[in-house]
Amino acid sequence: MVGRWRVTQGALAGGITPVILIRHGETTWNRAGRLQGQTDSPLSDLGRAQAEATGKLLSAESIDTILSSDLGRTRDTATAIAKATGATVRLDARLRERSYGELEGHTWTEVEQKFPEAWRRMNAREPDFVPSQGESPRAFFDRVVSVLTELARAHEGRRIVIVTHGGVVGMLYRHVMHIALDERRDYSLFNASINRFRYVELRWFLDVWGDVSHLEELRPPTGET
Repeated sequence: MVGRWRVTQGALAGGITPVILIRHGETTWNRAGRLQGQTDSPLSDLGRAQAEATGKLLSAESIDTILSSDLGRTRDTATAIAKATGATVRLDARLRERSYGELEGHTWTEVEQKFPEAWRRMNAREPDFVPSQGESPRAFFDRVVSVLTELARAHEGRRIVIVTHGGVVGMLYRHVMHIALDERRDYSLFNASINRFRYVELRWFLDVWGDVSHLEELRPPTGET
């Protein structure tokens, strides 16, 4: 757990919005180490099992709504959670992963070989670098914080689940923990991990980070690619 923030009994009704961010289950491209971005690849057998395990865990909680990226890997993960919890799923394209443009579908080794300039600038973590047909880290960060804040405010006082992508979860983490965009990542973004935030009075707080305890009986989850 990281940065637990305690509230008084009954404070939920006073405007606290619990937001549970979940990265989709493992995909075939995750397993192959390929950069996905906004290109889709299906959940692997493990990914489907992870989604079901996540739904089983959340079935014990009162979930108002499930919001999901419209890409297949998140939609399928959200559907499994909805089946277990009884909550409805709403799709929102703004919750998509960062667009990597022409780099998508390649491994990092292939990116280094085929797109050396893009690889160099991405490795240098330049916040304003835009891959061909893609999206810069800064534009992605702004999109993520804007849409997540909008959704939290629209569901004030209600517990919501947001099924999205590693990059989206990571950008909210950077926002809450005040980590610069050009600073290297030192935190994990596991498939089907549960990350609990709260939105209160125009501010985000982190409660629980990277919880994969519900996946202990499965193979260790894949990190971000």
